[in-house]
Amino acid sequence: MVETFGKKATRFGFGEGLVELGKKDSKVFVLGADTISSVAIDGFKKMFPDRFLNVGIAETNLVGMAAGLAVAGFIPFVATYGVFASGRPWEQIRTTVCYSNLNVKIGGSHSGLMVGPDGATHQALEEIAIMRCIPNMKVISPCDLIETKKAVIASAYCDGPVYIRYGRENTPIFTKENTPFEIGKANVLRDGKDVAILACGTMVYESLMAAEVLEKKGIKARVVNIHTIKPIDENAIIDAAKDCGAIVTAEEHQISGGFGSAVSEVLVRNYPVPVEMIAVNDKFGQSGEGVDLIVKYGLKDINIAEAALKVLKRK
Repeated sequence: MVETFGKKATRFGFGEGLVELGKKDSKVFVLGADTISSVAIDGFKKMFPDRFLNVGIAETNLVGMAAGLAVAGFIPFVATYGVFASGRPWEQIRTTVCYSNLNVKIGGSHSGLMVGPDGATHQALEEIAIMRCIPNMKVISPCDLIETKKAVIASAYCDGPVYIRYGRENTPIFTKENTPFEIGKANVLRDGKDVAILACGTMVYESLMAAEVLEKKGIKARVVNIHTIKPIDENAIIDAAKDCGAIVTAEEHQISGGFGSAVSEVLVRNYPVPVEMIAVNDKFGQSGEGVDLIVKYGLKDINIAEAALKVLKRK
């Protein structure tokens, strides 16, 4: 069984990371857009009110003001729901922040289907695609609370813009404080030679569970946590392709343009092998409990295991 250490939403890891940064570095500045407590930046606000600003429901201003702070030498973090953090100010992110390679860090909370009852308007399922296509932007999708905290701290000292995708609902904590984390460097969580499951975000845990399902069928699956989608760890992907000969990708995102597409871009250029993708298949989300939606849209461990059996037939 996969060892876990309770459940807690990754948004709290984002908040904890900011507080830790705030204690160490007076240049860290946080901006919110009227969703302060729900995206877990209220802790920073309470501890460092002079380095916090709520701009209201005005996401284009949110990003523009962060750009100004970056020019002035601060390390600004902005955070709101991912669908609004990425979609509404996309032009400002592209032209004001990324074109000048400014040191702005963007937190996109409530990512994926697990937002649940808030429904399709608040379920960010497209932001990996629209963020990773912008030059200079780095994209990180941590797998649990501990890794989210590490991503926040690492991004503060990573030059240029960064988008961090994190969630609302409680999810298993299964990495440790001493688990390695480096931007752009994937982690092999389970080794195997029959098939490789490459995953990001919440789907890393589901992939580990899928590997256990496959183990019972005599299939040894490698599970790789590719938390950094851009710059992606090409060596880890190519090694998985060479060693296993078949790959499954798993993400809580649209199938088009997301993590699976990023992996496939690496493979088609370097070492083509059969690939199956687990993702939301060109559909909007809907209102419902997050755990039920994950089942409805086919993002559970059993779905990943089935995709592995399917891709093995193409090996």
